Amino acid sequence: MPFPSSRSTRITLTALALALAAALSLAVGPAHLSPATLFRGVAGSDETARIILFELRLPRTLLALVIGGGLGLAGAGLQGFLRNPLAAPDLVGASNAAAFGAVVMLATGAANALSWLLPVSAILCSLLAVAGVLAAAGRDPRILTVVLAGLAVSALGAALVALTLNLAPNDFAALEIAFWLLGSLADRSFTHIAIALPPIVLGAALILRRGAMLDALALGEETARSLGFNIAREQVLLVIGVALISGASVAVAGVIGFIGLVAPHLARPFVGSRPAAVLVPSAVTGALMLTCADTALRLIPSLDEIRLGVITALLGAPFFFLLVLRERRSMRWG
Repeated sequence: MPFPSSRSTRITLTALALALAAALSLAVGPAHLSPATLFRGVAGSDETARIILFELRLPRTLLALVIGGGLGLAGAGLQGFLRNPLAAPDLVGASNAAAFGAVVMLATGAANALSWLLPVSAILCSLLAVAGVLAAAGRDPRILTVVLAGLAVSALGAALVALTLNLAPNDFAALEIAFWLLGSLADRSFTHIAIALPPIVLGAALILRRGAMLDALALGEETARSLGFNIAREQVLLVIGVALISGASVAVAGVIGFIGLVAPHLARPFVGSRPAAVLVPSAVTGALMLTCADTALRLIPSLDEIRLGVITALLGAPFFFLLVLRERRSMRWG
């Protein structure tokens, strides 16, 4: 059931929460910046504050918003298309496959020579992974089929990543790749935003344009076809959108799991279960989740900053377990 408040109130509260999370992300870090110091940094009267704000924290905050929003949207699109509440980019193997594509470019040094090879390789591998899972699911994308196919593809991707690490040219390169795979937004710059933003925006546009089809598909494939939708074509475009988002996200931030799974479930109580209505709220929820997680890890005392992928996995794994239990009960009593 929709959350009992007006649509305008929900939009206002969500926008305020996202703005507050972004502001906290800019303020929190090893160097404490008071609101007055932040203002001087924006005005340019405090050079140290300006460097910290615009060269260190702003790119990190923007990436959290863009990547979190993209992963939330990709998860909502997959769940709507497969009519499966457990579908998500990382659970259908897209993240591990993208990681393999990126790791190959890092291990061989190709990414240093041509930086655009990193996102392109990650996106192509992510595309192959999602396409493989959808092909395995076929016309009856039951929960068990999708989960098993996703686990197989994800395991293959993880094995290929491990093999690449074993074949790394030196121990230093292997260690750097291993830390990168854990997911992080630390030390990112506007160059990383320039790499990630175009494919994520394009992928988001492809998914958002499938909204009407997702609503029709919720009534059944025959109904969707009778309304003039080419399901095969729509599936290809949706898969490309998910692959663009997953590949670009992994290319600049490493593997960050569970955002695509959890965000749609958190958004549905506010907007209902209609697939098209969940898309944008899921993107906003994903952006809010990742920004809050990235801010929270900076508050945890440690010798080295805890990796973002570790935090999202610790929070998302119990949620996934509860979803599996709920789906098992619904299949038993449904």
